[in-house]
Amino acid sequence: MVFLYSVYNRSMTNTLEQNISDRLSVVEERISEAAARAGRDSAEITLVSVTKTWPAEVLAAAYQVGIRDIGENRAEELSRKQSELQQSHPEIDAFIWHQIGTLQSRKTKLVAQHADFFHALDRLKIANRLSTQLAEIGRSLPVLLEVNLSGEGSKSGFQTNNWEESATQRERVRSVVETVAQLPHIDLQGLMTMAPWGIEEKAIRAVFRRTRLL
Repeated sequence: MVFLYSVYNRSMTNTLEQNISDRLSVVEERISEAAARAGRDSAEITLVSVTKTWPAEVLAAAYQVGIRDIGENRAEELSRKQSELQQSHPEIDAFIWHQIGTLQSRKTKLVAQHADFFHALDRLKIANRLSTQLAEIGRSLPVLLEVNLSGEGSKSGFQTNNWEESATQRERVRSVVETVAQLPHIDLQGLMTMAPWGIEEKAIRAVFRRTRLL
């Protein structure tokens, strides 16, 4: 399970590192409480701090307070920040870079070269391009297959809005999983989905529960 959470608030006036440390403590406490309710070990849960639109110095401050997993929505922003940190903070070499947004075909090489985890694999074309490019540079990449359980047209992912009743949807996902799992240098880890905005918590939880069952 991965939690995504903003690590910084522009309105805060304390030092940058202290701001992030304070907010991190709050999030970690919420994770611990949720894990306890579910009978899980919180150490099994990875917190990915999403830093899209924030400058490299924010990432450097996050590193100083113990954050190691960084999430970026755009491949070019991930690549740029990685390069900036290598130049300005060469001592920072332990970040795990998560590409959390979907990819255009022309951006796959950036992810193959710079990302450590890809969360939104939504097309076989992207999987094939990544496999080829990863082979060329001798890397492997863990990925999550994105599925669309809400049925919203604005969301990416393989359609699974009626998977419990639709043998066609189940077979489609099964076929995609089998294909991706056999691609060289692609390490399929599981499924990812996004719940609709602006709905009650009970309905949001149902979306993720159905994803787990799938």
